[in-house]
Amino acid sequence: MATPYLQMWAEEVASTQDLARSELDSLPVVVAAQRQTAGRGRGGAPWLSAPRALAVSLAFRPPVDDLRPFSLMAGVAAARGLEGVSLKWPNDLLTGGAKVGGILVERADELVIGMGVNLWWPDAPEGMGALHEDDPGPGLHAQIAGLWAAELMRLIELDGWPIDEYRSLCSTLGKEISWEPEGQGTAIDVTGEGALRVETPGGPQTLTSGAIRHLRH
Repeated sequence: MATPYLQMWAEEVASTQDLARSELDSLPVVVAAQRQTAGRGRGGAPWLSAPRALAVSLAFRPPVDDLRPFSLMAGVAAARGLEGVSLKWPNDLLTGGAKVGGILVERADELVIGMGVNLWWPDAPEGMGALHEDDPGPGLHAQIAGLWAAELMRLIELDGWPIDEYRSLCSTLGKEISWEPEGQGTAIDVTGEGALRVETPGGPQTLTSGAIRHLRH
């Protein structure tokens, strides 16, 4: 039987992550909004958002020994509902090589998984993009957020996680990548724990977190 959860919808909030966390009680909570005034990305960096966008967060309390790669699972849930989206390890959503969204996971006593997606952005900065060339209107954010939350809840309720599906969606695999401070190599696999295996001139390395960059030649 599917786990019930609460849903909250808004035009604007400070942060869907913070609101979902504050509203969490006995049931998981999903908060979705068209705009955030204090949204954030990985490491607390400010979240740059399109004129037409969505932000959605799911807060729940998993068992303490559930250490599955929730950010990668959230990416699979996103790709299932967003046509043409590929996944850049560990938490970016891409279309045509441009970033159209991202995943943020914050864990304490509770786990809060957030997704931000650019729906329409006529003058996007370099490297950024959106799902639609024309403004899709204000109703799409709730539809996408609801589908993503429901799909993610289904994945959470299953044993394990869809690693083979993630590998098929991951545009990082097979690419030459770099990472700070001076790492460079070719991404060759994603492990069962969600880490990225990289072949480097000095031998294979395993990346467990952090930002990477796809290199172009």
